[in-house]
Amino acid sequence: MSDPADLRDLALAIAREVVPELRRRAGGVDVSATKSTVTDLVTEVDCWAEERIVARILDARPDDAVLAEEGAGVAGTSGVRWLVDPIDGTTNFVYGHPGFSVSIGVEVDNRPVAGVVIDPLLGDEFCAAHGQGTTRNGRPVWVSSVGDPAAALVATGFAYNSERRRLQAEALATILPRVRDVRRVGGAALDLASVSCGRVDAYFEWGLSPWDCSAGSVLVTEAGGVITLFKTTSSAPPFPVAVTGEEASMNWSDDLVVMATNRDLAKPLAELLFEAGALSDPSSNY
Repeated sequence: MSDPADLRDLALAIAREVVPELRRRAGGVDVSATKSTVTDLVTEVDCWAEERIVARILDARPDDAVLAEEGAGVAGTSGVRWLVDPIDGTTNFVYGHPGFSVSIGVEVDNRPVAGVVIDPLLGDEFCAAHGQGTTRNGRPVWVSSVGDPAAALVATGFAYNSERRRLQAEALATILPRVRDVRRVGGAALDLASVSCGRVDAYFEWGLSPWDCSAGSVLVTEAGGVITLFKTTSSAPPFPVAVTGEEASMNWSDDLVVMATNRDLAKPLAELLFEAGALSDPSSNY
């Protein structure tokens, strides 16, 4: 069975199992490794949480596929795929800083249908299933109604590569004077959760991985919002191409920009991001 509500409930139960240990260990662990750069951190707790989550998924649903951040990958036969980020926002976790979360998303036939994001420090549980809406701690939530970028609180994030960060900061210098303000929390999953409950009006980021945004994308869409995926190009001038979630799921690449908004804000914010250069491929500039 692949009922979205059942998948959501299983994801929530599994995520809850690792949350107490993450809360207990936050700010008290050493970095055990780095990945793409020295700022891309991994701890033993990331690995422990991922092993625990994946084991529980496969125990309950042995025919499903799993893709997880720290390397766990299982090919399934059911058409259901779980995307797991055991600690989204590991740098925040290492420092004991709010902004990290457990994120578990579920796809059926390449379409996101369920998602759970839990904030261990604040205790927020965001849950969604296709056709069932989004909840925060059991209560329904919705995206904001702000339609003008000038009145929008916009969340974003930065790449690990230092040169790409510099180029993203240049784009932000154009964006910042034309929005209400900008927030940089340090975890894509919680940024998307914040869009879903109106805690911010929009979010965009270049270079995410599928496990970063699988759960959060369901939170946003089930709360009445829109997820837009732009495939960046290095043409002159750079022209972003919107792609579907199904296309991205089957062939995810790190040149995508993920934008989450309400429906009214989607077009004007995309125009602003394009004008600022935030929808162009940073790698084309170095």
